[in-house]
Amino acid sequence: MGAKAAAALDEELMSTGAYSIDQLMELAGLAVSQAMFALSPPQKTPNILVACGPGNNGGDGLVAARHLYHFGYKPTMYFPKQTKNELYQRLRIQLEHLKVPFTDDFVGTAVKSDYIIDAIFGFSFSGEVREPFPAVIRALAEGKVPVLAVDAPSSWNIEDGPPKDGPGKGYNPLALVSMTAPKPLIKWFKGRHFVGGRFVSQAIAEKYGFDVPPYQGSDQIVEIGSHGERL
Repeated sequence: MGAKAAAALDEELMSTGAYSIDQLMELAGLAVSQAMFALSPPQKTPNILVACGPGNNGGDGLVAARHLYHFGYKPTMYFPKQTKNELYQRLRIQLEHLKVPFTDDFVGTAVKSDYIIDAIFGFSFSGEVREPFPAVIRALAEGKVPVLAVDAPSSWNIEDGPPKDGPGKGYNPLALVSMTAPKPLIKWFKGRHFVGGRFVSQAIAEKYGFDVPPYQGSDQIVEIGSHGERL
């Protein structure tokens, strides 16, 4: 699903679908947290650094961190471009009530983390990476800490995949959770791939030309292979 179709789908879900942005973000963040748990439980990798951008992708990261805390992880937040949007303020306050720490030192915190969640830029990203994120994405590309990316590895073009130069050159995270449906950039992705966002009807999926993943039981994610098969 390309960027225009993904944006149109979100708009439809929040109009005729009657969802609020809060609901969609909550379900997306829950899917991210379940993907993290599937990758590595808190007993093995407790310290999770969640890097959040200023848009909806960052909101998914804020929600995911709350769920991760309740799953038994110890999340730390990197959220440098905070917005005055009331929803994001509430998500931050929820984390503060849980005593989840916020840091301004991404690089220093990353090297002490067991996993990083990349919730910086999503499917709508285009153009240049702006401050303070170039150093962050460079650290993701060059670091040894495994990364779970949300919907798109940050700095990747939704249609054309990884950048040929700049801070995101060579960045290919260990895992990716695609929201609703995979995006064209998946052709360049080499890691473990999950699909999440269990809120789309069969009619909507048919309209936008994608398959609803075969979710099992209460699962919010499905792991799929390089040819779209369920794993």
